[in-house]
Amino acid sequence: MPLFIQNREVDRIRSTAELYDRNPHLQEYARAFRSKKCVDVDPKCLLYVQQREFAATTPADNYVSVIGSEDATTCHMVVLRHTGTGAVCIAHCDGSSTSSEVPQFVKAVKSLSDACKEGRLELHLVGGFNDESKMSHNLSLNILAAFQNQEEDIHLETCCTTEMNDVLVDGIHKPIIYGIGVKVETGEVFPASFTFKGPAENLRSARTFTGGEMAEIYEPNKGIVKIGPCSWPPQPQLVHWLSQSDAKILKYLSTSPMAEPPHFVQHMKSTIQFVLDHPNPDSLFPGGQPQLYRKAETGDWKRVAPS
Repeated sequence: MPLFIQNREVDRIRSTAELYDRNPHLQEYARAFRSKKCVDVDPKCLLYVQQREFAATTPADNYVSVIGSEDATTCHMVVLRHTGTGAVCIAHCDGSSTSSEVPQFVKAVKSLSDACKEGRLELHLVGGFNDESKMSHNLSLNILAAFQNQEEDIHLETCCTTEMNDVLVDGIHKPIIYGIGVKVETGEVFPASFTFKGPAENLRSARTFTGGEMAEIYEPNKGIVKIGPCSWPPQPQLVHWLSQSDAKILKYLSTSPMAEPPHFVQHMKSTIQFVLDHPNPDSLFPGGQPQLYRKAETGDWKRVAPS
C-alpha cells in the first residue's frame, strides 16, 4: 500500500482526525494553504474541470497554463503530479466510484511522463467540510485508500480536507475553499475562483446530472477538450423543478444545502432546462462523434470539427 507521508509509508487510515494527529505538518500545511488569497483565474489560460471530470497535461502545453475546478462542497479536488516531467492531473470527485476513478488519474499522469525521468508522484487533496452526514469524511478516506491500493508510490503533500477545510458561519459548517487551480508550469496549487466554466458548460453538467461516469475531457497533445458522446432518456418530469423554490431545490438536489455557493440553484435550473431542451441528446453528437473544442488565439474555446 504505497502511500507515503514525509517518505514514510502510511498504514491504513481510519479517520481524518487520526491522519492529522499523526502528521501535524499536514495541519500546518492545510492552515497555510487555506489562508492563501483566492485567485480569480483568467479564462484565456484556463482549462476548467467540472464535477466527475478529470484532465491531465504537461508544461509543454501551448494552450493551457492553469487547470482548475470549483463548486466543491462535500466533493474533493484531487491533484496528482509527477515532479520530474511536470505532468499533472486534476479531478473533481464526488464519491460516485472512487476506487475505479483513482487508477485513471494515475494512468493519465504516467502516460504523459517519461518512464526514465527521475521524479515522484505527489498528491494534493482539497475539499469537503464537517457536514452532518459525514460524506466529506468518508470521501477523504476512500480517496486515500484508493491511492494506497495503487502499485505506484504516491507521496501525499497537501491534505486540506474535511475538518481542516471547515469554518462555522452563523453556526453553520461550510467549506473554506470551494475551488483550486494548478499552475501547469510549476505545479503550484492555490485557492481559486472561476468566472468561466466552459466550454459546453451546460452539456457537461447535464452529463453528470443524468448519471455520467468520471470522464477524461482533454487531449493535451492536441489541445482539445472532448465532450461525449453521452446520452440520457427523455425526462419531462424534470420540468417540475423549474417552478420550485430555491429552498426546495437545495433540500433535494444538494448533498449540503446550507453550504452551497450562491449560484447553485441557478446552475441546477440551467442544467435541468438543458436536459429538457435536448430529450434526444444524440442530436448533439452528429455521426456519434464527440464535441471538440480548441482554444483560439483570443483564448476562447472554439468548437472544431472531428478530424
